[in-house]
Amino acid sequence: MSHSLHDLGLVPFFTQQLADIDLMQERLGRVSAVQRSKMTVLCESTEHVVELSSILLQATAVERPTVGDWVVLDTSLSKIEQVLERKSLFKRLGAGSHQEIQAIAANIDILFIVTSCNEEFKESRLERYLALCAEAGAMPVIVLTKADLSDDVDSYVRRARSTQAGIAVEITNTLDPATLDGIRSWIGKTTTVALVGSSGVGKSTLLNSLAGESLTATGGIREQDKKGRHTTTHRELHILPTGGLLIDVPGMRELKVADIEGSLGTVFDDIETLARQCQFSDCQHDTEPGCAVQQAVEDNRLDGRRLLNYKKLLRENAVANASLAEKRAQDRGFAKVVKQGKKIKQMKGEH
Repeated sequence: MSHSLHDLGLVPFFTQQLADIDLMQERLGRVSAVQRSKMTVLCESTEHVVELSSILLQATAVERPTVGDWVVLDTSLSKIEQVLERKSLFKRLGAGSHQEIQAIAANIDILFIVTSCNEEFKESRLERYLALCAEAGAMPVIVLTKADLSDDVDSYVRRARSTQAGIAVEITNTLDPATLDGIRSWIGKTTTVALVGSSGVGKSTLLNSLAGESLTATGGIREQDKKGRHTTTHRELHILPTGGLLIDVPGMRELKVADIEGSLGTVFDDIETLARQCQFSDCQHDTEPGCAVQQAVEDNRLDGRRLLNYKKLLRENAVANASLAEKRAQDRGFAKVVKQGKKIKQMKGEH
């Protein structure tokens, strides 16, 4: 498939970072897929499977290139030697005990948060995605799928809109192709969209519908436990035939947060506005007297579930940040020891 840099979403934000504009002719490209140590980079009408330079191999996980990054290849076109400054970055804390920030997708304009009109729908999960989206610097749009299987779509729309003030909500129905028009209206010629959500909610079906062809396998939600099957196994950037780009992100079992202090105020603006009316500035919104937040819950002006999730994300974020700070301190200490060891070895060699 022939493509230009413009087709890949190249805008002045990135070209202005190039000291030598001639790099655009051959060495500038965009990462379209990451698989272990290899990366696929799309350049002007060509693509290359490349490795990382030695410097990038030593960089932290979040500093290494990910899907959506604009990069500069070396003269042999076999390695990435530079990653351009990112316009946005969707990231999460590594799953399990691996305490490291992971880059999921870069330079996203719009994040489609996909959920389905059934038991899979959970406001608390949507609020988690919205917080990560605000931190990423992208615009969120909640996409409700499988509307044709629900008898009360309006209730799902109301619940989705309750997760963040002014949030855009789109509805899709696999039996009515016209419902995709609202989603397509968000995607401009150079717009990059990422699809995120649990496995089985219809991300792959949505991707295939927007592309007009089968780009990835589809799977449903298991009836016995309402959990999805993994169909997308890796992140990949797709060029849409009508213009724009779309990144499909595999369903993530764990979506841990870190470094989201600022973005929580975007998602939970109602709670933080109420908090400013509390009697005590350090109010924990629990049993303190004069708590405006708890009063709003009692008066049914604020959903108690929403307050619990806000407090949960605050705690999780604080624990994650403390762990990250400790790990960074350990890494600096280890690097210092290694540096001192090398210096001693050099001094012995001189003698």
